[in-house]
Amino acid sequence: MKRYALLRPRIYAAQAIAGAQTYGRVGSLEVRLARSWNEIKAAQKLRYSIFYEEMQARPDWTCRLTRRDIDAYDAIADHLLVIDHDLPKSKRIVGTYRLLRQEVAERHKGFYSASEFDLSTLMSAEFRQNLGGGRQLLELGRSCVHPDYRANSTINMLWKGIAEYLKEHRIAWMFGCASFEGTDPEAFREAFAYLHHNHLVPDDFAVKALDDRYVPMNMMAAGEIDARRARRALPPLIKGYLRLGCLIGDGAVIDHQFGTTDVFILLPVEKIADRYSRHYDLAAEANDGQDTAAA
Repeated sequence: MKRYALLRPRIYAAQAIAGAQTYGRVGSLEVRLARSWNEIKAAQKLRYSIFYEEMQARPDWTCRLTRRDIDAYDAIADHLLVIDHDLPKSKRIVGTYRLLRQEVAERHKGFYSASEFDLSTLMSAEFRQNLGGGRQLLELGRSCVHPDYRANSTINMLWKGIAEYLKEHRIAWMFGCASFEGTDPEAFREAFAYLHHNHLVPDDFAVKALDDRYVPMNMMAAGEIDARRARRALPPLIKGYLRLGCLIGDGAVIDHQFGTTDVFILLPVEKIADRYSRHYDLAAEANDGQDTAAA
């Protein structure tokens, strides 16, 4: 029976999914949390189509059997969705992000990122004091957008939803893994060195790749880096995080299942809340046609 537990999980979703509120709507597009296990399964199908069919991920037996991207964290996390109500019901979910709050992670399986990075400094008493009373961490993951919806309007709807979620749950910092597509670190040496020399997490709450998975990012001296060329080599999602003021952990990790090399992102919340909640005009972005990559 344990072999099939991921297919029929007991749902511990952080949000009461049946009553998840809408965070915003423009035309046929709506952003909100999943309200049923069927919506979570639809998000998993979208993730499968992006990660395993479009990109280089290698499915395990569960993913191959269901044609869904499945892991144990799906049952405890919240699932943010962009839904196009003009599409048939089975195809309406066109964008998703997985959100796992600290208070939920600590009651269950911990954080997904802990399989790649040492998060002990973020769990320390000193960092908790930095968070402030009643505030917590949020792990972001499994971000993807359907190819037909990779415009700024869809991406911004996801971030509008995240901004509302941050306020709702008193999040102080967000973190997660962001990926370079491919498993040869040498291919990213200048981009890695640029991130290491310019955006490294401070020593007092440094996050480092696990020792047995650690790939050095300090692959070039600072003076040897062509900053403009290095920034061009960054994946779009990481460029977006940098614009919001993110910090980068020490060391990268090769994820052979997903065919990626991952870096750790740590992001202060106040910059997101300010940009996407108080100054964000969702309607103005609705017809933006700029291409944006998936996770």
